[in-house]
Amino acid sequence: MEHTIRERTLALAGIFQAVALVKQIARAERRDQSAIEASINSILKIDAPSVDDIYGGVSGLELGLGILKKQLGTKANSRDLEITQYAVTILHLERKLDKRPALMATLREGILHAQSQVEYFSAIHDTVIASLADTYLNTVSTLTPRVIVKGDPSTLTDKANTELIRALLLAAIRSCVLWRQCGGNRFNLLLNRGAMVAICEDLLSATGNP
Repeated sequence: MEHTIRERTLALAGIFQAVALVKQIARAERRDQSAIEASINSILKIDAPSVDDIYGGVSGLELGLGILKKQLGTKANSRDLEITQYAVTILHLERKLDKRPALMATLREGILHAQSQVEYFSAIHDTVIASLADTYLNTVSTLTPRVIVKGDPSTLTDKANTELIRALLLAAIRSCVLWRQCGGNRFNLLLNRGAMVAICEDLLSATGNP
């Protein structure tokens, strides 16, 4: 199936949204709870019928689309280098993970286990978040380079925060998988940069947040 630039834009926005949420939590900033829910839910939708459905519709990616528009835009001073570094590291780790079938099998098993927990708890319940965090530790976290999260020390030593950060990094990995499945790579990112910015603007306008 031939995928569109729009689908790749949504997947890339999913990556940036997840890592932006990691930064929010690590630095004890105000959390975008609806974005957290959309990103965590995206992990559990392994066989969704469309890219939009993975994130619960475009509205689930408002934060990510806004950040992606700034990151790909022409104004260098509007870009967030910390978020970029997280995204680049996650993309690199996903490529490594894809070459490790045993780890991919462990990852899928962990996600399926979390899916079964959602029958009894919400997707953002502490039990599900802890399960997803554990899956991240047993798979992605065994690879190098590891994601080094910067932030407030007291925030980063809180168990609930560290588990949510790991779950969101797993959400970023899920969006990386989707990005690659949609034909995403460095070349078409450079080639379609302007088109992706325009798509972000159109999608944000449709949600009422240009």
